[in-house]
Amino acid sequence: MSLIFRVLQHKIFLCCSPPHSLQCLLRKETCSPMHSHVCSWFPVKVSGYCVIFSLVFITVPVVIGGTASGEPCVFPFLFQEKEFSECTIEGRVDGRLWCATTYDYNTDKKWGFCEKQRRLVEEAEEQYQDTIKMINSTNRSSQKKELLKVAEMGHVKAMEKVAYAMLFGDFLPQSIPQAKEIFEKLALEGSPKAQTALGFLYAAGLGVNSSQAKALVYYTFGALGGNLVAQMILGYRYWGGVGVPQSCESALTHYRLVANYVASDVSLTGGSAVQRTRLLDEVENPGSSSGMLEEDLIQYYQFLAEKGDVQAQVGLGQLHLHGGRGVEQNHQRAYEYFNQAANAGNTHAMAFLGKMYSEGSEYVSQNNDTALHYFKKAADLGNPVGQSGLGMAYLYGRGVPVNYDLALKYFQKAAEQGWVDGQLQLGTMYYNGIGVKRDYKQALKFFNLASQAGHILAFYNLAQMHATGTGVMRSCHTAVELFKNVCERGRWSERFMAAYGSFKEGDMDSALVQYLLLAEQGYEVAQSNVAFILDQKGSQIFNENETYPRALLHWTRAHPAVSHFSIIAAKLYFAVVPGNQSSTLYVQQHSAQAMFNLGYMHEKGLGIKQDIHLAKRFYDMAAEASPDAQVPVFLALCKLGFIYALQYLQDLNLKELLSQVDLDQLLGPEWDLYLMTVIALLLGTVIAYRQRQHQAVPIAPPVPPRPPGQPEQPAGEPEEQ
Repeated sequence: MSLIFRVLQHKIFLCCSPPHSLQCLLRKETCSPMHSHVCSWFPVKVSGYCVIFSLVFITVPVVIGGTASGEPCVFPFLFQEKEFSECTIEGRVDGRLWCATTYDYNTDKKWGFCEKQRRLVEEAEEQYQDTIKMINSTNRSSQKKELLKVAEMGHVKAMEKVAYAMLFGDFLPQSIPQAKEIFEKLALEGSPKAQTALGFLYAAGLGVNSSQAKALVYYTFGALGGNLVAQMILGYRYWGGVGVPQSCESALTHYRLVANYVASDVSLTGGSAVQRTRLLDEVENPGSSSGMLEEDLIQYYQFLAEKGDVQAQVGLGQLHLHGGRGVEQNHQRAYEYFNQAANAGNTHAMAFLGKMYSEGSEYVSQNNDTALHYFKKAADLGNPVGQSGLGMAYLYGRGVPVNYDLALKYFQKAAEQGWVDGQLQLGTMYYNGIGVKRDYKQALKFFNLASQAGHILAFYNLAQMHATGTGVMRSCHTAVELFKNVCERGRWSERFMAAYGSFKEGDMDSALVQYLLLAEQGYEVAQSNVAFILDQKGSQIFNENETYPRALLHWTRAHPAVSHFSIIAAKLYFAVVPGNQSSTLYVQQHSAQAMFNLGYMHEKGLGIKQDIHLAKRFYDMAAEASPDAQVPVFLALCKLGFIYALQYLQDLNLKELLSQVDLDQLLGPEWDLYLMTVIALLLGTVIAYRQRQHQAVPIAPPVPPRPPGQPEQPAGEPEEQ
């Protein structure tokens, strides 16, 4: 039982001091209103029973002005039939915090301003914003003291950032217990981020005993508080039936909420690009590219750009505009590279400059006229990016009057050249009937074309059509898969870059925790990476007994996208996890190698009870699943038959059986003569049979020689008589 008590002046309350014994205690005292009293797990005698309460006492502010200046606030207080446990701005239009100094404000009208608390809140918020700006613009590790200072002032956002930094080891030393402690304090105050984090800790078993029930409760509260990560996690859980009954409709509800936010956050420039690196592929194919650009290669492109290479300038401009592949998003550098290439006459650079002016950023101020200038210049030269940008200007009236006909014209020109934005906007116009007759078939066609290039909004629009049955037959399954794809393109996917960076630096614990959170959100690449790190025993967070079961769990969740590697990997884990009931999963995938492995495990008794009959069954299923498996299955069955015969003979105890047989008594005293007679008869039968076969073979007559000069008779034609 855990209750929260607020300090009430002149009332019976629990006043905490460090206890010297475990005796139950109840006191009548008055604590100073300007001091904090905190006590955890303090025993209290109530009705003869010793009950453990979790006590949290907060500083009570003294009001200024109003009708009770100088008196302390009373929490909770009643105002307009609603209880408030802290200073509020309810009922005021000037935004000033106030509280009542008696419980019933409606009756007593005793109140005052919480000016000191307001000043502290404003000061903490100002320091927090300054610290975040410094962290984003300079070395993070040098600013951690400032962030910790703001967090100590009780600033909720700063405390959340510190807790997550401790959880991931991100610019603060990794400390899961300390992070958990902060999250618990924030969760009591109703922080959705903290509730989601606690759900993650219980789901993954980090710093606590794993409990999917508690995880579900915290995730639910986090989602109700508006946390999108919690919504996404719940969507995946309902989609895969993880800890909850599988429900496509519930998954659709959660994923749609997150997808709405992601779609609304997509800009004309497309946002930053995130590279998802699969660690297994990188290790198995060291020569293959992970998608990250090496520093030497970036410097080489920069050298070419400085020498006036236009293609290098455009490439670096796009790289800095969107970010990704190991390059941070930097609009200033993107603008500089595009400007150099545009001055050299490159139409792509002109169009991207138009995009930057159309969207606006901290470095480039939004300007429709300048954007229109660059779009026209590029479009006149036949550039599809410029044509699409010009179509957007006419569609939404950015710097020009709205003209749907011209918008349609430019979008069609861009789409004919395969430009994804043109295809997407054409689909939007047909879907909504803007400037054209509404045509869902055409909309579906252009959305499909745009989705093939991976455009987020194309996936989003297709998902909406499948979810509502607009223009297509309604399909919850298809809608969820499309919405999930959109959700996975949200800003939280940037955690992949941080996790991969930790992995490359050798910080496996940090990489594992970050991949674990992404795996909870349903990223199969993260699930595969978690399983890989655990499989390689790269992290020390979990003990050895937990490592392989957790690895198997994440291989299982990731199996649809990692081919059947995870299915084959089952042979490694059945021996470590006795009694595991996951074998049906591997059989259902119809993998010949998986079934062969299961047959081998049943034959040898690896992690499961030895059963030769089941082994033969799985070997036969492997041979049916793939013709390539027939030869190894034949050899395995021969070996299995020999082992079976050997076991059968051992069970019969042949030596003892033969010793008990008396042939003289069974066949008579001359049994050896009978045996020799039978052998002679068999030998004679064989010889006679062979001679008869030899006589039955006809001997072809010799062919007479052909006289010289006589032409050869064609085969199949009768000779003339």
